[in-house]
Amino acid sequence: MEFKHVSVMLKECIEGLNIKPDGIYVDGTLGGAGHSSEILKRLNGSGLLVGIDQDQNAIKASRERLKDYNNLIFVHNNFSNIKEILSNLGIKGIDGMLLDLGVSSHQLDTPERGFSYMHDAPLDMRMNMEAQLSAMDVVNGYSKEELYKIIKEYGEEKWAGRIADFIVRERNKKTIETTYELVNVIKAAIPASARREGHHPAKRTFQAIRIEVNREIELLEQAVNDCIDVLKKNGRLCIITFHSLEDRIVKNVFKKRENPCTCPPNFPVCVCNNEPDVKIITKKPIVPSDEEVEMNPRSRSAKLRIAEKI
Repeated sequence: MEFKHVSVMLKECIEGLNIKPDGIYVDGTLGGAGHSSEILKRLNGSGLLVGIDQDQNAIKASRERLKDYNNLIFVHNNFSNIKEILSNLGIKGIDGMLLDLGVSSHQLDTPERGFSYMHDAPLDMRMNMEAQLSAMDVVNGYSKEELYKIIKEYGEEKWAGRIADFIVRERNKKTIETTYELVNVIKAAIPASARREGHHPAKRTFQAIRIEVNREIELLEQAVNDCIDVLKKNGRLCIITFHSLEDRIVKNVFKKRENPCTCPPNFPVCVCNNEPDVKIITKKPIVPSDEEVEMNPRSRSAKLRIAEKI
């Protein structure tokens, strides 16, 4: 299947990166290379783009899409390893980095990847197909308490307790192996009146399991700090998030780097000597236009935050 991914807030991201033609840039979530292709258009022969993705399908599709460019390097890895990646490439600092933390349309629309509650497929949800932990392992191996915790925290699902209870009850009869089997368990757990409200009843639980499988929240805070660390002076970091947990982490890291003072508020002068090394460009997150949401409904919950190294 063709690797499709509609680039969210493309214009806003490219403007936010403030691209220098001879700069070094990193697309930490290469996906279908929509953002990357626009970055490359703005680089000259001495500029460089590093494209990172943990999904081999994304790397393969991007190689094809970007085959006319020779000033880029593909890396099969997780952006959370940015310091190690750049060290291996002999790169000491970068002029900008972009992270799009959403699941790609390709991953959602390829049934056998097991990301979507709209297709029947084996429970998988691994962005990196070489990773050990799959959705099937989480659903069938985690305790009821662990399931409740991730569905509540990562899915912000108010029926988390009942869903965890129903999953454990069902898997005691037989292993839950497919997305539709899990969807049916979730539907049974959520009262009919609640199922009639809003989005698909399985949406939040599937999101939670995907986040757990791919360690998305667990790795994010350190990863954002590491991305800031590798920026050169005036380098920009643009991050698109898709739910409140991610957005809160990004916002808090940016705020701490902009105002790292640990002195009590009543101290007349700062004595901790912690110097800010970031300026927040977006005091409020940028959100997609109404036109973009209409064209790409999956962009609805996206928020873009931008910080600049000082």
